[in-house]
Amino acid sequence: MSAEPARPEPPMVGSQREQLTGFLDFHRATVVWKCGGLTDEQARRSLVPSELTTIAGLLGHLTFVEEYWFSIVLAGKPDRWREAFAEDPDAEFRRAMRTPIARLLAEYEQECRRSREILAGLDFDKVVTFRGDRAVSVHWVVAHMVEETARHAGHLDLLRELTDGLVGE
Repeated sequence: MSAEPARPEPPMVGSQREQLTGFLDFHRATVVWKCGGLTDEQARRSLVPSELTTIAGLLGHLTFVEEYWFSIVLAGKPDRWREAFAEDPDAEFRRAMRTPIARLLAEYEQECRRSREILAGLDFDKVVTFRGDRAVSVHWVVAHMVEETARHAGHLDLLRELTDGLVGE
C-alpha cells in the first residue's frame, strides 16, 4: 500500500451529480488502495469475530453491490447471483475467500467502470421499479453507494491496520 494513494478529490463546488459521483469515486479508490499490495493469505485473514469480515470478503461484497445496484437494478440486467444467494446468503463473501486478491481487485475495478458507464447514461431523477412493487431513483442509488462504499472502506482501513500496521485516511 502506497503512502500517498492516487484518489480523485470530490469537487467542493458542482452539481449534486458531480459531488456524489466524486465522493463515490474517492471511496472506490480508497477501497482499491486499502486492498492493494497484500498476499492472498493476508486478504483472507480473519481478524474479527465474523469469519467473513476479511479484506477479501469485503472486496467481494463491494463488487457484488456495484453489480447489483447499477447493472441489475438500474440497467435491468439479469441477476447472476440469484441462485447462489438462494443457497447461501453470504455467497459473495465466500466466493471471495477462494479468489486471488489480484483477481478480486481487477473484478472490482471492472465493475466500478461498468457502473460509471451505466450511470453516465441515466438522469439522476430517473425512477426504476425495484423488487417488483417498489421504486428507487438513480440519485438514491448513488447516495446509497457512497454510504455503502465509505462504510466498508472504514472496515478495510481497520483490517489493513491489523494486517500489516499501515494506516491512512
